[in-house]
Amino acid sequence: MCNLYRMTKNKDEVAAWFDVMNELGGANFGEEVYPGYPGAVVAEGKLKQMSWGFPLVMKGKSGQPLKPKPVNNARTDKLDSFFWRYSFEERRCLIPVTAWAEAEGPKGGKTRSWLSRPDAELFACAGVWRNSDEWGECYSMVMTDAAGLAAEVHTRMPVLLAKDDWSTWTGGSPEDARALCKPWEGELELDRTKVPWSGKGQVGLL
Repeated sequence: MCNLYRMTKNKDEVAAWFDVMNELGGANFGEEVYPGYPGAVVAEGKLKQMSWGFPLVMKGKSGQPLKPKPVNNARTDKLDSFFWRYSFEERRCLIPVTAWAEAEGPKGGKTRSWLSRPDAELFACAGVWRNSDEWGECYSMVMTDAAGLAAEVHTRMPVLLAKDDWSTWTGGSPEDARALCKPWEGELELDRTKVPWSGKGQVGLL
């Protein structure tokens, strides 16, 4: 499950890579993206800024509304649920990524393990997006079963999309898009580091 990823290319490089209009303007992003933070997304033929995570509104013991929780990962087997259905059917996007991280190690001593594609310095993860009252436009990454090196660090991984499948994911039928929700069959690279794992904000998977 991805709760941290890198996007180290600048916005002009990303727009050129995906051959889309750059609407980021003066937006600046950190190279590491955490749930609840802004990220760059390719949607509707444009490179746009959105918040990572759909807001899930929680209530306290007395019924008072709590701070929304960003649900930043959507399970492929839950895409027909009310929370995801309309976004999956009508608003699919590409998430530019250079690597994603998983936490490995004992509780209290977890470290960052980074996964990437050795054949592509920038690649696309499958995503869905919508407009929200809480955070404006927001997106979530679609997760599937892990395979290959990714299965050594977690049971799930992002849906990685080959370039030939980008247009099918963003503009094809829901049935054709669902067929792309499978483990990546290409080569992956795993970089196990000694950097302590530290997440920012709340995270979620539905």
